[in-house]
Amino acid sequence: MSNFALNFVDPAFWYSILRVSTPLLFAVMAALVSSVAGSINIGIEGMMLMAAFWGNVIGAFAKNPWVGLLAGIASAVAMALLLAFSHLKLRVNLVIAGVALNLFASGFTVFMLFALTGEKGTSASLGSQPIPKLDIPLLRAIPFLGKVLNNHNALTYIALISIFVVDYLIRKTPLGMRMRAVGENPDAATSVGVSVLRIRYLSLLLSGLFAGLAGVFLSMGYVSWFARDMTNGRGFIALAAQALGGKSAILGALGALLFGIAEATGFTLQSLRIPSEITNMIPFILTLIVLVIYARTRVRSHSRIQEI
Repeated sequence: MSNFALNFVDPAFWYSILRVSTPLLFAVMAALVSSVAGSINIGIEGMMLMAAFWGNVIGAFAKNPWVGLLAGIASAVAMALLLAFSHLKLRVNLVIAGVALNLFASGFTVFMLFALTGEKGTSASLGSQPIPKLDIPLLRAIPFLGKVLNNHNALTYIALISIFVVDYLIRKTPLGMRMRAVGENPDAATSVGVSVLRIRYLSLLLSGLFAGLAGVFLSMGYVSWFARDMTNGRGFIALAAQALGGKSAILGALGALLFGIAEATGFTLQSLRIPSEITNMIPFILTLIVLVIYARTRVRSHSRIQEI
């Protein structure tokens, strides 16, 4: 068996898939909760970047990773509130507002990084406080799976739990039913007394919370520093994964894991001396393929409905 094939039976390879998929899982949940209520959150990329910056910097100054976590989430929720206010109150186009937030986050984080550290590239000089990993004896004792599932960052376990929490929220709770009603037919929802404005505000704020967790993991779990534009398109990949899964948190999470496999495979290919410029393209090529398949599926579905 070749060295490349052996990687697929190595628990370290599957461990790395969970690690690289963690920010995507959070970001897919962020995309899903806003999409269900009828608001496509294009600004997830910027919210993640802002949370990554403030989480890392505040955690370093406070010398406490949990303070940094709260600061990162708060910054992303503040961005989500700004997006909601711009779209729902000022009637700004949601896509334009989202793109503006992404561009603002990219420039603002570099400006603040230089103002606070004198650096424009990374915050490594601050000496950040990473979120700790969890060693779970019960998992550790399981052959093979123990090496895959144990000793991850605490946020990885929260990401896995959040899949089922969001699934339950959307399918089983009164709030989830109101969110679905607003997303599918806002006029009908209004006629039975549901406040469309309030539900969409809430869904975007929830979206900001999950985007914040994704961003904090990047700078306080995936690595232990903030780097310029370190989200690297993960917010947009999450939108594609959510489109792949529709309104299901479980299917959306599987889409995120698919992109995680693509990214982990890229790292493996680099060990075979394939240039990183090529392997780094794999997740984005997969994104394009997924979007083409999704678009063709939607067109065929729409055509069938018209024929009926």
